[in-house]
Amino acid sequence: MRRRDFISLLGGAAVTPLAARAQQGALPVIGYLTSGSSESDALILAAFQQGLNESGYVEGKNVEIEYRWGAYRYDKMPEMAADLAKRKVVAIAAIGGTPTALIAKAATSTVPVVFYLGIDPIKSGLVASLNRPGGNMTGVAALQADLVSKRVQFLRELVPNTTAFALLVNPMNPYTEAETRGMNESVRSFGLQLNVLHASTPSEIGGAFETLANLRAGALVVSADTYLLSRRQQIVAMAARNGLPAMYPWREYADTGGLMCYGPNLSEAYRRVGNYVGRILKGAKPAELPVEQTTKVEFVINLKSAKTLNLTFPVTLLGRADEVIE
Repeated sequence: MRRRDFISLLGGAAVTPLAARAQQGALPVIGYLTSGSSESDALILAAFQQGLNESGYVEGKNVEIEYRWGAYRYDKMPEMAADLAKRKVVAIAAIGGTPTALIAKAATSTVPVVFYLGIDPIKSGLVASLNRPGGNMTGVAALQADLVSKRVQFLRELVPNTTAFALLVNPMNPYTEAETRGMNESVRSFGLQLNVLHASTPSEIGGAFETLANLRAGALVVSADTYLLSRRQQIVAMAARNGLPAMYPWREYADTGGLMCYGPNLSEAYRRVGNYVGRILKGAKPAELPVEQTTKVEFVINLKSAKTLNLTFPVTLLGRADEVIE
């Protein structure tokens, strides 16, 4: 063999493993499909990334994330979900509750999807069972509708003389139907009236509070909806301005100045979503990953807000609170 040919052969042998390593070094890509925006998702995204990190994955280091921000334009999200499925990402994190989970379900039956939602995932057709989901979807379920009666009960104890409650919902969210049904059953058990108000824009939220003033409702329950959560400062401020006792679904409202909240910890839920995506990256199949149910809920009372509203919490309610903000 000529010396030049021998050197060329050695060079080829050296290049081939390098090329192979370069191909093997391509980072896995996951899709982040959300109904929210980069601003409204700040808390959720941080929790999701924490869950990924705990599973051994760090964005930009050993995993990439393709973001699709719905910005609460649910009509645009099916196209975003289809695009992620076409790119053949390793998994899709369905962020933003029930609407995003249903959209992801319609977009793909093969790409693993990890969700967090507040309705029964079996009744909604997302999984076959909680223990063995059986398809390409799994995640965390909070069953928010089951918490509605407790929210009504707590409000009733705080303002026992009220005769009418109001429920603020986002009509764009499919979860609204189940929550409204549960709310109706709860208020009727107390012999109360219920007024349901719809809002999916800032101006509609303002209009809902104008309607509330005319209805003379004695208390307000805010739906477990991520768009309404993104407008929590506006909602909390308007409830205070109208002197209206309000119950919220997540502690972020109480931290913003809301009177009280009763519900699961959002950060913990989305941290677990990140954990599940990490397990799928390691080879776990969603069909065999049980849907986790959130059983721990937080009851938080904001006494500063109560003082503003000239309300005094009964000792029985204070004693049941997990946290009191003074």
